[in-house]
Amino acid sequence: MIEAVVMPGPHQPLEVRQFAEPRLEAGAILLRTLGSEVCGTDVHLWHGQLAGVPYPIIPGHVSVGQVAAIGGQAADVDGRPLAVGDIVTFLDVYGSCGRCWYCTVAQASTRCPQRRVYGITLPAEEGLLGGWGQYIYLRPGVHVVAVPPELPWTTLLAAGCGLPTALHAVERADVRFGDVVVIQGSGPVGLSAAILAQLQGAGQVVVVGGPTLRLNMAEQLGADAVVDIATTDAAERIDIIHELTNGRGADVTIEATGVASAVPEGMRLTRDAGRYVVVGQYTNAGDVSFNPHLDLNQKHLDVRGCWGSDVGHVYRAVRVLARYHTRFPWANFVSGHYSLAQAQQALEDVAAQRVVKALIIPQSDPPERIGDAERAIQE
Repeated sequence: MIEAVVMPGPHQPLEVRQFAEPRLEAGAILLRTLGSEVCGTDVHLWHGQLAGVPYPIIPGHVSVGQVAAIGGQAADVDGRPLAVGDIVTFLDVYGSCGRCWYCTVAQASTRCPQRRVYGITLPAEEGLLGGWGQYIYLRPGVHVVAVPPELPWTTLLAAGCGLPTALHAVERADVRFGDVVVIQGSGPVGLSAAILAQLQGAGQVVVVGGPTLRLNMAEQLGADAVVDIATTDAAERIDIIHELTNGRGADVTIEATGVASAVPEGMRLTRDAGRYVVVGQYTNAGDVSFNPHLDLNQKHLDVRGCWGSDVGHVYRAVRVLARYHTRFPWANFVSGHYSLAQAQQALEDVAAQRVVKALIIPQSDPPERIGDAERAIQE
């Protein structure tokens, strides 16, 4: 039998349950889970803030695993045949049809009505379809990305879903050389956005958020300035950003807070004719108001929504990490490792922002790098 953590429903304690070993369909993959992240989305799931979740579920939508078995043949997104022992990650989105109007005409696969998501919208009754378990069942058609030998898989999980999400947001923001970029939010998405803005050539990066643990991390990552929301109000934050930008405001602001009131504030942090990207409003956090004349039209403000990520964002996130993980300490995001039995504590620590990133590590002896995995398989 295989153990996995189950979230029975909103506000209910997590449980460790046993599942039968699955029979593999042609093209399916069974992964021995090395690790899975705990992120803000998991907190939203626990609080019942996402619509259409088929509880009970096995949480964990961004994971790394070691190929344990393959139903016939399977390949990664590069077309390379996969083999037992490979260490891989995968796009959590499953089932996008590739044929509907959103997939073909709009080329916005994140809005495909057929999309389902590992660890979020796939029920536990259908099997090992989340990362908080000893094994993960990858259905045929799941997009698999190999983890490069030079990239520790723990570093990949440290960046987690925050990195591809931030990559999508920075793309939408069209960050240009010399831009002043303000990041609202100092969680994994905001911190990764601060790194990517630097790689895009930003002239100045300012992170607005909290608590102190996360703001210190932002400074370690190269942010030029941080603004603590615990010691400032909205008017003071706007004044600070104006002082840093000769009275204009940011060229680009990226909202990564999940707090509705941050949106009108972010509009006011941004200069006239600037760009504002909203990526943090993944759940319905309520209504806010703004002045359409002063905050939007007179400012000639370009406001862009950003929802989810696709396989291209995950693939490029892995490549960015492989190249830059020694330059930027993504690995330091991880504040704690938790076993399956400790998953409830991990969830509560993330909810209380006692950690930047928490990882669920189901195995007692996971390999650190691909070479370690290969040796384990040979033995």
